[in-house]
Amino acid sequence: MNNRLLPINITGTDALNSIGENIIIADINYNIIWLNAYARKSLNSIAPWYDLSNSDDFIGMNMDFFHKEPSHQRQVMSEIKNGHKARINIKNNFIADIVITPIKSIRNQNQEIEGYMVMLMDVTSEADEARRLEDKVSELSTPILHIWDNTIALTLVGEFDVVRGETLIPIVLEECISKGIEFVMVSLSGIGNFDDSVRQILQKLHDCLRLLGVQCIIVGIKPELAVRIGTLGNIATFVDAHQGLKHIMKLQENRS
Repeated sequence: MNNRLLPINITGTDALNSIGENIIIADINYNIIWLNAYARKSLNSIAPWYDLSNSDDFIGMNMDFFHKEPSHQRQVMSEIKNGHKARINIKNNFIADIVITPIKSIRNQNQEIEGYMVMLMDVTSEADEARRLEDKVSELSTPILHIWDNTIALTLVGEFDVVRGETLIPIVLEECISKGIEFVMVSLSGIGNFDDSVRQILQKLHDCLRLLGVQCIIVGIKPELAVRIGTLGNIATFVDAHQGLKHIMKLQENRS
C-alpha cells in the first residue's frame, strides 16, 4: 500500500478547509476543538439559536450541550466503529444530514480513537425543507391522461427511481382494470436520470400490463438517454409521443 505524504506545501488543514461542507472536529471527550472555514461561515446563522454570538463560540463546547438526551447520544457515539449517519433537527428551525467518523491513531496497531470528525451536510431551514418535500410530492404525482380510445399516457418528470416506480405500477394497473384500457404510453421526455434499476421497473410495468392484455410502449427517448437505456426487452419504443400514438392507432385499425 502506498502511504505517500501530502506535498510539503499542502497541509491536512488546507485540505479540510477546501471542502465545501461543514466539518467539525471533536476530541475523545466530545469537546469541539476545530471548525473548518466553511463551518465557521455557515454556522454563524445557527449560533444565535444557542445564544452564541457567532460560530467561534462553538469551539470548546461539549457536544452534550446540543442534545436533549446527552446520555443517549454518548451511547450512540460509544458504539461508532467506522461511521454513523443520521438526519437531525436543529432547534426546530434547521434540518441537516450528519456524518460522524472516528479519527483513529495510525501510530499503533490498535488504531485507537483519538477524536471525531463531524460533517453537517445540506443544512436547510425547516421552511425550505418543507418546500422541497412539497416539490418532491408534486413531482411524484404523475398524472394519467386519457389521450385516445382505451389509451392512457403518463409523462415521467424529474428523478425516477425504484421507490417511485413501485408506487406507480399499482396505480397504472388499477386504472387499466377500472377503465378497460388497452394501451399505455409512457413518456420519458422529462426524466433526468436513468440506470439499471429504472430499466427493471419499466420492464416490470410492461410485463404486469401484458398479463392484463394491455400493451405498453415507451416514448420520448432522447439521444443521451438512449445511450444509457440500452435495450428494453419486447417493449416498443419511439422518439416522441406523436410516433407512439400513430403506432397505437395503427394497431387499433388492424384489429377492426
